[in-house]
Order: sequence, then C-alpha cells, then structure tokens
Amino acid sequence: MDSKLTGVRAVVTGASSGIGEAAARALAAEGATVVLLARRGDRLRAIVEDIRAGGGAAHAQQVDVTDAAAVADAFTRIADDLAGIDVLINNAGISINDLAADADLADWHTMVDVNLNGVLHASHAALPHLVAAAQGSRGVADLITVSSASGRRVPKPTSNVYAATKHAVGAFCEALRQELGPQQVRVGLIEPGFVATEMTSNHDFGELDALEASDIAETIIFMITRHRRCGINEVLTRATGQVS
Repeated sequence: MDSKLTGVRAVVTGASSGIGEAAARALAAEGATVVLLARRGDRLRAIVEDIRAGGGAAHAQQVDVTDAAAVADAFTRIADDLAGIDVLINNAGISINDLAADADLADWHTMVDVNLNGVLHASHAALPHLVAAAQGSRGVADLITVSSASGRRVPKPTSNVYAATKHAVGAFCEALRQELGPQQVRVGLIEPGFVATEMTSNHDFGELDALEASDIAETIIFMITRHRRCGINEVLTRATGQVS
C-alpha cells in the first residue's frame, strides 16, 4: 500500500468504535501503520484483523487512558516497536449529561478522568516521540484531539461537566500549539457537533441528518496531509441542519 501516509506511524485512542475506529481505518487506508488503543481488547483485535485483511498495517494495545502509568508504558512499547511515533489522535471520550442538582458526582469524575486526563496522559507520553519524529524525513509531526462543539459554547444546562472538560481540552491544545509549533509539531483540535456513534446511541436526533464518524475521520486525514508549512489548528464541524 503506497499512499499519502506511507511510512507514517500513528496512534489512535478510543479506537474500538465510532470516530476512533473510523480514524484508524482511514489512516491505514492512506498507508499509515496504526496502533489502536482502547479498553475493549476483543473489539480492538477484531478491527485490527479486518484492517490487515484489507492490506493495511495495524496493531492493538489494550489500555485505559485514565491510567497514566499504563499509557506511558504503552507509548514506550509502541515507539520501540515502530521506531517512533509521527501522529497521535486523542479521541477517547465519554458523555454523561444530567442537571447538576441531579447528577452523580462519580459521573463528573469519570468525564474529567476520560475526557481531560486521558488527553493529558496520552499527549504527555507522546510528546517526546512526536518532537523527535518531526526532525525526520517527513519534517513534521501531528497531535490531533477530537473535542466537541460543546468546547466552544455550552449547548444546554445538562452539558455542564462534559462541556467543561471540552473547554479545558481546547485551552490545553492551544497552549501545546504555541509551545510545539516552532518544533514542527502541528497541534489540531476538531470540534464536532452531533455525530451518530455508540456514545450518542441514546440521543434522539429527530429529523436531523447527523454527521457520521467517517466525516470526522476525513477531516483528520485532511489535517495531517497538508504540507508541513500548513497547520490546521481548529475545525468546528456540525451537521448541516444542526442549529445548537
């Protein structure tokens, strides 16, 4: 397989379904060697087998992004096995919406642990490898984080902590962009609106034609296949009919 991303080594978190799975498949289809990270090992291995059956290069690492030590160990193994890491796609996330007065505090902690700390853990573990890779023949490395349109504005009261984690992720990514741009590491943030995935399976979209995971995967491919002089730092994408 020889395409836009031949020779690129990519890691995708939250890759067992939805946007993460779609991103991993899209990366492999463009020639990248992809490592899929998530908690559901059986699901990961099934996706990897399918990618390989189609001629792609993929590997699975069963990791919980809330476990900082496990994430660090996983990235060390990946970098050793692949002789580096060129791309990180931070995608793992969870949404639990409820009015603050009715919420279970444990749900708030879960969202902070997955949506924010998971991004911090993976980014911290990947950074030295991305900086090193940017000095290679490709001349650039990429750190892309899938956030949410809720990271720009709070759509409803029940979005409270979910939106808070996404706002925090946006601030963190902007700081990374300022720090890492001079080292040729591009930092990008994608803020999707309604996407039909496992995470939104209980959401009633009504007549809305929601985005699909493949739409976000295509955006990721666009961002990381630009010339190294061009960094796409922030993309807000909503379903055409989405108002909020």
